[in-house]
Amino acid sequence: MSRWHPSALDELSGRSVLVTGANSGLGLAASAALVRAGARVLMAVRDPERGRAAIDTLPGGPGTAELVTLDLADLTSVRFAAADVRERTGDRLDALLNNAGVAMGPLLHTTDGFELQIGTNHLGPAALTWQLMPALRGAGAPDRPSRVVTTSSLGHRSAALDVDDLGWEHRRYRPTAAYGASKLANLLFAAELDRRLRLSGDPVVSVAAHPGMTESQLLGNGLQRGGSLAAQLSRPLDRLLTQPVEDGVAPQLAALASPVHGGDYLGPTGVGEIHGPPGPARRSKPAQDPDLAARLWRVTAHVTGVRPDPE
Repeated sequence: MSRWHPSALDELSGRSVLVTGANSGLGLAASAALVRAGARVLMAVRDPERGRAAIDTLPGGPGTAELVTLDLADLTSVRFAAADVRERTGDRLDALLNNAGVAMGPLLHTTDGFELQIGTNHLGPAALTWQLMPALRGAGAPDRPSRVVTTSSLGHRSAALDVDDLGWEHRRYRPTAAYGASKLANLLFAAELDRRLRLSGDPVVSVAAHPGMTESQLLGNGLQRGGSLAAQLSRPLDRLLTQPVEDGVAPQLAALASPVHGGDYLGPTGVGEIHGPPGPARRSKPAQDPDLAARLWRVTAHVTGVRPDPE
């Protein structure tokens, strides 16, 4: 795995890939790499105008990717986006890269009333994944299964997840703790999805990835929403430690294109998993808790009202 290179994306030529949060940062870098590899790229964005501007920057310019309007903080938007993708692809989607996220902002809520970070980073992507499963199943084959790539973060390692209080209604809200919890939820969801896919025998694999410390607009967007003092003070350190987004996206691309097994978790292999070529990443102990993963799966289905697939 340490020798994996983005040129392996040639294996995705002609395949359909949906990338969420595709108009900037890691999502835009992933979209550009996939376009260069010949994939059919569907770029999911909240703002179509910004999405069109992003497409203009891709290799080949306008017409090289397709826009899908998606706001993960709005379950109605998620439902419409899933239906749009299924119709466009004829229920044949080769890969879903759940990349979009928010970080470190004040206590805000989604359209449906969920705390913004758990809603955008976990609940929305989970609902999207479940509703796209027929298309992922339709494109997969035993010798070339479709893939769901869920993006987590180093921030999950110090996090705890209270499944009974996802909205921070009974605890003092802390932006960094809420972000870490949402990233822990990503890993738990990816693991439970993998377990259920193995049981169902569907030709789909679930893997996860994290970008290490990478330049992106994630922290900046959180600060614009009035992020915590800790998040603001971390900005100089963030600039010092981060790697270019073109390097940070490598684990996600490896999760999409390199040989993997269901349940794998990839990240940079350098010291502290901050930088370096992609390879196996370390999970915290809570991220390896199958009972917690199963509980989160059930609670996610209950609060979103979306039927899990596979059940």
